[in-house]
Amino acid sequence: MSKITFLGAGSTVFAKNVLGDCMLTPALQGFELALFDIDPVRLKDSENILSNLKKTTGSTCVIRSYTDRKEALRGATYVVNAIQVGGYDPCTITDFEIPKKYGLRQTIADTVGIGGIFRNLRTIPVMLDFAADVREVCPDAWFLNYTNPMAVLTNVMNVYGGVRTVGLCHSVQACIPELFKSLGLEQEGVKAKIAGINHMAWLLEVSKDGVDLYPEIKKRAAAKQQEKHHDMVRFEMMLKFGYYITESSEHNAEYHPYFIKRAYPELIERFNIPLDEYLRRCVSQIERWETMREELLGNQDLRHERSNEYASYIFEAIETNQPFAIGGNVMNTGLITNLPKEACVEVPCLVNRNGVTPTFVGDLPPQCAALNRTNINTQLLTIEAAITGKKEHIYHAAMLDPHTSAELSMDDIVSLCDDLIAAHGTWLPAYV
Repeated sequence: MSKITFLGAGSTVFAKNVLGDCMLTPALQGFELALFDIDPVRLKDSENILSNLKKTTGSTCVIRSYTDRKEALRGATYVVNAIQVGGYDPCTITDFEIPKKYGLRQTIADTVGIGGIFRNLRTIPVMLDFAADVREVCPDAWFLNYTNPMAVLTNVMNVYGGVRTVGLCHSVQACIPELFKSLGLEQEGVKAKIAGINHMAWLLEVSKDGVDLYPEIKKRAAAKQQEKHHDMVRFEMMLKFGYYITESSEHNAEYHPYFIKRAYPELIERFNIPLDEYLRRCVSQIERWETMREELLGNQDLRHERSNEYASYIFEAIETNQPFAIGGNVMNTGLITNLPKEACVEVPCLVNRNGVTPTFVGDLPPQCAALNRTNINTQLLTIEAAITGKKEHIYHAAMLDPHTSAELSMDDIVSLCDDLIAAHGTWLPAYV
């Protein structure tokens, strides 16, 4: 029996969407859907909800929960990863509150920046444990990584984990729909080309019936910037650098040195930047979960429509050899020629029986590549810290981060890193 293993299956709503999609996919009928999570209550919730869904969909997929990770992985054809190491309390709180003592403010803190660095440092060891299990019990599996920080973790799994890994992020799928809705444009029939790095990929080309839509997009964006709206950072970056970015304004506000600045406090209001946004989202999700849990568990008539999540379409394309195009995070094997070969990049990929095959992009516009490299620098030094166990590379990663280095002195950055290492305690391995 073919098998799809979901690591972090306690992410119940996401597991329901991804595995519910699989239940509705003809080519995946009869597959085992193997669930694993370290939280037994959340694991059981997901099993019960998916069992309800199996009845209403008429799927022949087999749902099994596992408390032994290696057994959950054994013989898997595909693995989906959606874990969060350290959770909201204590680790996300730590990632925000200690930097605030130094005057360093963040919005999401899950990609780069000081929060992203430490999220990586506590997640990489867990991912490498996953990789060891995959190499032992399902070495031919495709590993689909949904966990942030996407670029670093996908890089580590490919280069140091020895696992065939593609990173998947919703920002590529959402880019055109969100932008066009915001500007009142019709998206049907639009062709687009997107490439760069995760959370900072660029809408390089956008056209309809052979007509370049960027002039109209920029005209409408400039007009919209005259009033407050939720996407002001991305619009400003597009108007200054020429291209729209895939990931949201609240994310990009902290990826660059231009927006969250103590010397320019008015920028927070001007660009409508939601400081501490991820903390609020976490609290809201926690508060909503109990109500949502009761609704899902108690619904014997639970329904599902296939979502736009890439996972089931990737599995289907590999199983049937019917091609499917995605935006995927993969290693830069000469794909984007003016970004480092050591980087993980986000590019168009073709999926068929051969697996996930990335496409050649060539040079990005020089200003776009330059902005990408500022984030890649921090990503690569974070990996260096995790793999070598050397504390100095944590400092290097933080000192190279655009937002952190724009706000703090080198001495303060070192001190902040030391405070974060101490506060994380056993969530981090020892550094020398």
